[in-house]
Amino acid sequence: MNQPDLGLKVAELRQEKGLTQLQLAERCEVNLRTIQRIESGEVDPRAYTLQCLSAALEFDFGEENNNNENIWLTLMHLSSIFCMLIIPLSIWSWKKKQSIKVNQQGRQILNFQITMVLVFFAALFVLMIIPVALAFLGQSGINTIEGSPVFMLFVMCSTMPLLLIAIFCTYQGVVNAMRALAEKPIHYALSIPFVK
Repeated sequence: MNQPDLGLKVAELRQEKGLTQLQLAERCEVNLRTIQRIESGEVDPRAYTLQCLSAALEFDFGEENNNNENIWLTLMHLSSIFCMLIIPLSIWSWKKKQSIKVNQQGRQILNFQITMVLVFFAALFVLMIIPVALAFLGQSGINTIEGSPVFMLFVMCSTMPLLLIAIFCTYQGVVNAMRALAEKPIHYALSIPFVK
């Protein structure tokens, strides 16, 4: 959205919310003169100011960039399949001041992926304990339990947590990518809010 339409829309939304220009300026952490100049159409706001206005007025002023935004969001969500923290972290760091959706959803994706990486390493640690425990049993202890069906079931199921984590991450990434493209709210289950 360009000036003067942008300024008119900001003024309209501000009035609908019952805010004064001063109150809006305080919410956006800018000075009063900036809001006055934006509403009168004198200036185009910086990307960060536009993001603050969008958050304060609950309106996405950057709808023109939806195609680009959707590509970044999809890439960030699908990176959950591989739990590659570097991809969403890079995109979020680069685009968070240009897009409210990338900023909000990026935080959720990062929180989910950090949580899943921690769960993955915990499962890997438990899996690594098995050979250590077998070493402590010694050869005679291993020969005793080796043929038992409980031991065979235990060995077969020991890698199951890693497989379940992979399936869960794939499911969450694909479902939330589709929800983001359909402009529905996203939700990552089992994520700890590390990034706020």
